[in-house]
Amino acid sequence: MTTNVTGKSQTRSQDTQNIVNEFEKLSTDDQLAVLYWIYEKMGDSITPAAPGAAEPNIAPMLMDDYYKLSDDEQLQIMRDIVERKDTVYSHAYGALSANNQLVVWYAWAVGMGDRIVDMPSDYQSTPETDRILSEIEQAEFEEQISILREIAGGMGYTAAASVPTQAETGVTPSL
Repeated sequence: MTTNVTGKSQTRSQDTQNIVNEFEKLSTDDQLAVLYWIYEKMGDSITPAAPGAAEPNIAPMLMDDYYKLSDDEQLQIMRDIVERKDTVYSHAYGALSANNQLVVWYAWAVGMGDRIVDMPSDYQSTPETDRILSEIEQAEFEEQISILREIAGGMGYTAAASVPTQAETGVTPSL
């Protein structure tokens, strides 16, 4: 799967695209809630999506330093990553592979309420969050992983420019 700098995939099924598009319309905090619930409800089956391909040691800022921050600081970093803000933590996240981005969200979901800021006790889900979560739960396993990769890959900040496609340039890339 190829994701460009705007976070939009160049290859994905229509069902995946629809779910991801609906997810991206949610507020930042609703997106965080859906991610938490995905891992809460389905974490055992997606733990993480590709464990052999993930290298959690390459993200010490997000996997070690992050745990030492206050709840407010942790929540702000999560929000900055979702909102693709130009911050140190968002850059660190944006530089990760898709599998490592999934590892980060998995580790944060597992640690919520312990080493990671917990879901606010007064948070109320919306019909939209419930619907999107239900659609993800009903998807086939491979589609669930594709959805998660698309969601996670569309977050964070990267200064890397996307490579124009052949359709955009009309030119076939050469070696």
